[in-house]
Amino acid sequence: MRIVHVAPTPFGAAGLFGGGERYPVELVRALARHADVDLVAFGPRAGVVRDPSGVRVRTLRPVGYGRGHPVHPLAPQLLWALDRADVVHTHHTRSAPSRVAALAARLRGQRLVTTDHGLGGGGWLGLLPALFDRFLTVSRFSADVLGVPADRTRVVYGGADPQRFAPEPGLSRDGVLFVGRLTPHKGVDRLIPALPEGARLTVAGTGGHDARPPERDYPLLLRRLARGRDVVFPGAVAESALPGLHRGAAVFVLPTVKQDCYGRRFAISELLGLSVLEAMASGTPVIASRLDALPEVVRDGETGFLVTPGDVDELRDRIAQLLGDRALAARMGRNGRELLLARFTWDACAQRCLAAYEELLAPGAHTGAV
Repeated sequence: MRIVHVAPTPFGAAGLFGGGERYPVELVRALARHADVDLVAFGPRAGVVRDPSGVRVRTLRPVGYGRGHPVHPLAPQLLWALDRADVVHTHHTRSAPSRVAALAARLRGQRLVTTDHGLGGGGWLGLLPALFDRFLTVSRFSADVLGVPADRTRVVYGGADPQRFAPEPGLSRDGVLFVGRLTPHKGVDRLIPALPEGARLTVAGTGGHDARPPERDYPLLLRRLARGRDVVFPGAVAESALPGLHRGAAVFVLPTVKQDCYGRRFAISELLGLSVLEAMASGTPVIASRLDALPEVVRDGETGFLVTPGDVDELRDRIAQLLGDRALAARMGRNGRELLLARFTWDACAQRCLAAYEELLAPGAHTGAV
């Protein structure tokens, strides 16, 4: 089975550091242990390389960008990059590469699946969703909010690598950790005031440089809020350093909100939460907002706590509770890792995807697509 994944923006310094960029990379790495897989992305330098895990990554150089947006690269070479694929799997369903790949795959008779990561945009008056054989969603919430046909939807979730992200016995844990893009809907401006006195907070991630006002100034707002508190901003953290951050933290917090500090509301804030899964794999208890897909991942009172989005007092109380009760924190951390191993590894995600691919490739399979 040959599978080609198409992602509009690469993960890392050459692209973006968000979950929607990280997801295809991690999934392809897991799939590569079971099938012939390529990842096609777009960037300033064309070429084919193997990443450290051995996965083939083909980078296409765009001739331009639709609406001037980085998630809409235009590259005619994509048509040839899909050659000989049994299954084409696009990410960010409404991105320009996903649309082009959908049309090309449909014309060639290739099986076509997609995973959306929350990118908005039009759907060609209903024609775009009709092109796909299957929607492999990252959560039940994602399937519900995107309104995709139930008979063509499979929830595959996402995961973490339990070998890379693992607790280290005997290692002293300290402080609160946030990992993610520094965008207002992540709610870090609520997390900083919620920090209990004497606690240390590490805010790992970047943001602002590719945004428009007022979001562009959000990192500056966070630094102002952090004055006089024990808060560090290490910026973009190398992949090799992420596991160490997670296993050394006493608590991981994802304080996402539905309405940000600028008054904007978000229909979709968290389709999954990869950073939460990596914390769970590391044996770190999690505090997350009770919204979107996060209750599918965090079991309140068992693997961590779910809190009311934007409630600074409740967030502070839960952080203080876990920092002050190390036995409780350790128990929740163990429970979280056990849940991760049972349901949310990348290999489990890959197996769910493979089952969907094989279903489509079986003789006489019904696709449901046009």
